[in-house]
Amino acid sequence: MTNLKGSEKTTTDEYLRTVTIGERKPHNNTIHLAPYDPSWPSMFECLANRVRKALSGKVILLEHVGSTSVPGLSAKPVIDMVLGVADSTQELSYVPALEAEGFALRIREPDWFEHRLLRASDVRGNLHVFSAGCDEIGRMLKFRNWLRNHDAERRLYEAGKRELASQTWKHVQHYADAKSGIIQTILMRARESSLPD
Repeated sequence: MTNLKGSEKTTTDEYLRTVTIGERKPHNNTIHLAPYDPSWPSMFECLANRVRKALSGKVILLEHVGSTSVPGLSAKPVIDMVLGVADSTQELSYVPALEAEGFALRIREPDWFEHRLLRASDVRGNLHVFSAGCDEIGRMLKFRNWLRNHDAERRLYEAGKRELASQTWKHVQHYADAKSGIIQTILMRARESSLPD
């Protein structure tokens, strides 16, 4: 199954089978981290425009997140986006329109913030969908903003990612799960720095 502790998630093969829509192929390899590419923000904007076109007024929040959203940070060359909608469980209100724009629903996680993940068919992009106001959206944005504004934390995170990326992973999600410890440590410092004296 999955171990859910706050926003942390440790996934097993069985859990991945239950939440994946369509075929899941094992990765069985190391993770390729590309140097930061200045074109990543414009790639996000192209994908975001397709989402806005598809959903019109249903987009409550749409942001570039993940490592490709942090200047100077190496990353898997996949554009991660977070979309806030009124209710992520109401798939008929957004999935068909996104499918018409070339996105495919690949993950449905009712036990983890009712997360849905759609993949772009022609660009390496992941669209993470949550109900607006979900704690996980705030966590993603806080982590992104902290790394954008703190070079030492960005370098620390990158060093941790490189060490993990050099290992062989059956599924890319297992690599993502393995980063949760360093992410939580960095987020704890971010939270502590924003506490009033």
